[in-house]
Amino acid sequence: MPVIESPCSKICTLDPKSGLCLGCGRTLREIERWTDLTASERASVLSVLPTRLAALRGAQVPSHDAA
Repeated sequence: MPVIESPCSKICTLDPKSGLCLGCGRTLREIERWTDLTASERASVLSVLPTRLAALRGAQVPSHDAA
């Protein structure tokens, strides 16, 4: 079975305003479905995480459309 890369940083706390994990930047739906997502879907989520995390650490809250 292949190893599935995960952005989890073991800081599993959801921001109540954005609904994003403060550790990895994923939505709860993305976290729940992570192993069921295709490699392409996971890559798409991974590509937006740096922007989401930067927004969480700043003042702006991004929208969190679930994959």
